[in-house]
Amino acid sequence: MTKSREQRWYVQSPRNELAAGRGGLRTRMQTLASLWAFAFIALLVVVPWAYAIIPLLAAATLLPALLIYAPRVQGEGALDRDDAFMLLALFSYGALWCLDVWRSGEWPVGEGNQGIFLPLWPMLAAALLMALRIFTPGPRLLWLAVSCGALGAGSIALYERLVLDKARASNDMNAIPFGNLSLLLGGLSLLGALWCVRSGSVRRPALLALTLLAAMAGMLGSLLSGTRGGWIAAPLLLLLAYRAARDVLPSRPLHLAVAALMILLVAAAWAPQTGVRDRVALAHSNLMQYAVGEERGSSVGLRLEMWRAGGLMFLEKPVLGWGEGQVQHQRDALVAEAGLHPGISRYDQLHSDIIDTAARRGLVGLGVLLAFYMVPLSLFWRRLVDGGSPGVRVLAAAGMMVPVAFIDFGLTQSMLRDVRGLSGYLGFCVVCWAVMRRHERLRRSVHP
Repeated sequence: MTKSREQRWYVQSPRNELAAGRGGLRTRMQTLASLWAFAFIALLVVVPWAYAIIPLLAAATLLPALLIYAPRVQGEGALDRDDAFMLLALFSYGALWCLDVWRSGEWPVGEGNQGIFLPLWPMLAAALLMALRIFTPGPRLLWLAVSCGALGAGSIALYERLVLDKARASNDMNAIPFGNLSLLLGGLSLLGALWCVRSGSVRRPALLALTLLAAMAGMLGSLLSGTRGGWIAAPLLLLLAYRAARDVLPSRPLHLAVAALMILLVAAAWAPQTGVRDRVALAHSNLMQYAVGEERGSSVGLRLEMWRAGGLMFLEKPVLGWGEGQVQHQRDALVAEAGLHPGISRYDQLHSDIIDTAARRGLVGLGVLLAFYMVPLSLFWRRLVDGGSPGVRVLAAAGMMVPVAFIDFGLTQSMLRDVRGLSGYLGFCVVCWAVMRRHERLRRSVHP
């Protein structure tokens, strides 16, 4: 008896059935990856423990699917040389930190004992990057996520300052990472607005309004947090947004938008309710007192004392540093030997990623830290200036904004030793990279 065509196809083409099953898996995993990416970005500074719980849930659900799907990936989602550079930068940073823990026999615990596994997080981020390159969210989800995160941070800051009358908005965490991450979310939201008007036409008016409101909310959250170090990053982020906008907006609307934004920011900073003038005046007073030797225990004075301690430690062991577990002990010894202010012993870091890394891991650590910043920065920069589509350039600017912001944040605060700081840097870099690469390949397939 002769088999029908459908029966013969079913018997002779099991690969097609398997491929269809993989396609269904990929669709489901892409939806799940989009959910985790949105939740992480939107809730990072809003919900306690979101910085850890959501990445762990993402790893538990996406990595098994990655093992199933990855061996046969071709085309979109396949890793290339640029992906390898990004993965190497992440893995090297975590691996050196783990080696440092091994040689010193002590794990970092972070503020409130929340970060005991910090050295392993970059490796987890590398694994999730490979998963997100296959199960990639779309650009609109990225802009929705950063806008929700910025609106949440700004709303919390307003409530704490105006209703609870707190001196600094913080959402019950360290005010510095709260303010820094709020600023970054606001800057990314501003790029989301550019994405909505790329090629000179408004494509999604509702999303455009949301991103513009979120940009102001995120920057307001930073102002109300009183995080002075992060305010230095604001002009850099706005300059980067301006660079991206040059390829998207005509010159006249662009200049009007820049002027309006600057007026709003200056007005917000000048308002007494934000406390910006008081914080700047206090920093100037602390610096003058320290310069004449009157007060070393102020906020600025203690930072300068910690930097001095880090410099002395680096000079003594410049190649490999003192190790993860020895910096605090050596710092306390320097309090007695070099006459440093005893108040610096209250902290578990040296309030600067560069100085802290130099003291713990020496020149080797500084080289790896430089790659940790510069590899993502250079990969995104290349796509910002290579003349690709406006959408790719805006996404590249978003990716660049993350290391640019953290380089600045890390000058006066050890953001990469803070649980939300490190988680935020890794998460933003990974999501922005995966979304940009997918959009880049889709554009090439449409316009080869």
